[in-house]
Amino acid sequence: MTSSLHPALISLPPAVGYLPPDDPQRAVLHNEVHARPPARVQLPALVVQVAVLNAGISRDMECAHLRRLAGHAELPLERLQANFLRLPCGDHTVKWERHTEFTRYSIVQGLPERALLGAKQPELLSSLAVAPEWLQSIPGTTVSAILLVMVEGELHDATSLMDRAQAWFGGKPVIASQLGHGHSWAVTDLQIDADGFERMLVIAASGTSESRAGRISQRLLEVEIYRLMALRGLPVVKKLAPMLSEAESALADITARLENKSASDQDLLDTLVSLAARVERATAEHIYRFSATRAYNTLVGQRLAELREKPIPGTQTLSEFMQRRLSPAIATVAATAQRMTSLSERVTRTSALLRTRVDIATETQNQILLEKLTRGQELQLRLQSTVEGLSIAAISYYVISLLLYGGKAAKAAGAPVNPEIVVGAAIPLVLWLVWRNIRRIHAKLHGRD
Repeated sequence: MTSSLHPALISLPPAVGYLPPDDPQRAVLHNEVHARPPARVQLPALVVQVAVLNAGISRDMECAHLRRLAGHAELPLERLQANFLRLPCGDHTVKWERHTEFTRYSIVQGLPERALLGAKQPELLSSLAVAPEWLQSIPGTTVSAILLVMVEGELHDATSLMDRAQAWFGGKPVIASQLGHGHSWAVTDLQIDADGFERMLVIAASGTSESRAGRISQRLLEVEIYRLMALRGLPVVKKLAPMLSEAESALADITARLENKSASDQDLLDTLVSLAARVERATAEHIYRFSATRAYNTLVGQRLAELREKPIPGTQTLSEFMQRRLSPAIATVAATAQRMTSLSERVTRTSALLRTRVDIATETQNQILLEKLTRGQELQLRLQSTVEGLSIAAISYYVISLLLYGGKAAKAAGAPVNPEIVVGAAIPLVLWLVWRNIRRIHAKLHGRD
């Protein structure tokens, strides 16, 4: 029913004698194109897919769960390092795939006759090849669960075939498409039934190869899981909307207060820093979710394009349904991401304006301070000139006193001098000499500066 390990995944043999040594990642990168080969599905078949979010779920936990399958009790953990594993279990196959945010478990098994195209809303879970307890105990939280039934049928009578397909869904409204060049139909109601599963029905032409059936099943299942993962950004957007509106209003108020100069710079700065912190925190917490939404939406578009749908008269195709239901949600997420980016840029510009205002105020204060320093220096120069005048008088007084004492000593020694007259006559000369020496000292100091 399913293929064994793809031969390209076997380690590359050493190229002895012909090539330089291999890059350590050559084999890994080469095998990436074969990392998740589609199963070979023999019709009629039932494909059960359960996808769970794997946040906080280790490979050890997933390996322990896979060991509960029949014949795989000794499954080594090393086999889970490649993020893909297909385990044959007798009459069915279990496929394990680990992605960045979710892990998929797919069971491919035969389809009981009571669930073929002539049935009306057949019950499927009682015929599962794995125990219900095994499904229920898959580690993680369910994000998608699908029962995909693949049968053969005649495709030439579209009206009759659509009636039978709609009856298989219990008469519910369905969406359907012809795939490829009309080699098969895909029908679904995209509803979660009471058992928690969605249902899909593929009607393939007689003689459809197992490889083609495997590719069809993989693309259809991936469209649905990627659609749901893309939509995980929508609740985040709804949660962020009030905060963004409040932040935009607060930023407008800050800008108005900045323009009107109705608040101090410190108050504006405190408010702006708080707002910027909220915006940056929201961006850091949710930017990955928005980027993931874009990536998953791109994958949905790629998988739908690979289906090469053609319309069935009177029925919406999968692409039309996705375009009408998924596109608005994706556009909303993209608009919110752009809104957050724009808000962050506006906060940055407002911060620059406030910084400019603070810089101007600082420069004004510095200018005032410089003017005060200049006036202080002028006053200091004046005071210094006054002190210099007093210094000349004081120094001259002490010099004249020394001369007077010297003259008195000479008179006492018998010299024919009158000390008072000599000293009095020398006063102008002393004053001039002291003033001259002080000026010379000042000239040297200024010349050194």
